[in-house]
This record gives sequence, C-alpha cells and structure tokens, in this order.
Amino acid sequence: MIARTLLPLLAGWLAVACVLTGCQAPRAAPRQGMGTPSTRNNCYSLLHQLLDQQKDVSILRFIKPEQSNLKNLVNRIAANSATGAKLLEDFARRDPSINLEDYRLPPGEERTRAAIAATDEKELLGHTGKEFELALLLTQTQALTYGWHLAKVAAENEPDHDRARALRGLSEDMQNLYHETFALLLSETK
Repeated sequence: MIARTLLPLLAGWLAVACVLTGCQAPRAAPRQGMGTPSTRNNCYSLLHQLLDQQKDVSILRFIKPEQSNLKNLVNRIAANSATGAKLLEDFARRDPSINLEDYRLPPGEERTRAAIAATDEKELLGHTGKEFELALLLTQTQALTYGWHLAKVAAENEPDHDRARALRGLSEDMQNLYHETFALLLSETK
C-alpha cells in the first residue's frame, strides 16, 4: 500500500534529481590534473556551497523527530559535509588561486536551484513521520550524488596530487553515504 502511494512521489523526486544533474550524457573525463583552473574553481565553489548547506542538515532533528537509524545517517552526512567544507576552505587558504566563490551558473540554473530548494524546504517542513523521513532521504540522495560527482570532477581538474587524492577521498565518502541513504530509502518503501 505505502509503496503504491510513494511511487508517484519517488518518480517526482527522480525528475528533480534529473534537473539537478542536468540529465546529460557522460563526457570523456579529462586526465588527472589536466583540467583547467576555471573548471576546478567552479567545482570547488559548487561543492563548497553544497557542503556548507549539508553540514546543517542534522539540525532538522530538532524540528522533526526521525528514527535512530536515519538520525545516525543524517548526523554522519552533516559531519562529513562539515569536514569537506573545512578541507576546501583550507585548500583556498593555502592556495590563493583557488576561488570558492566562482559559481558561474546561468540565471536559469540559479532560479531553478532556488525553486528546487524552496520545494524541498516545503516538502520537509510540511510532512511528519514516514513522509518526512522519505522526503529527507530523497533530498539527501540528490545532494550526495551531486557532491560525489562534483568532488570527482574537481579531483580530475586538480593539478596538486595531494589535493586531488583528498578530493577523491571526499568523493568516495559521499558515494558511500549515497549508497547507505539509497538502501535506507529502499527499505522504507517496502
């Protein structure tokens, strides 16, 4: 019964995820360290913005109660995001060529992201119980997917091997959290 009612919601959120990721066919990735500083800075900026927002996701537990397994996962996502944001800030502090304010999004993308954020906020604050938990899991799968790939592309465009390795680690951490979040989402829809 719950799965039948959640399928339209899941389909809607997958459509939103499609919008967030651009639904573009994958392109050949540049070789490690062979990307441009412009691409690197843009990825750093978008990733930092995402991590800075995600580090506060655990605050929702004060507004809406959730199951302990979800609360633990959300706390880990928040902690990982805070660590990642600090890592990028440290990179920028040590290397003045790194600009964490280089978003370069077209106006349509900026407005679409603002609309999605407003919808997500409404979905999260407008629901309780299982519906809230599912909405939270869906927003987290979207954010983690986006972050995992931003960190990967930033690593591919980072000429400094130590920073590239740290970015690959951050990407892997976000990928692992995505898989945990997705598994929990699946278990909640059964």
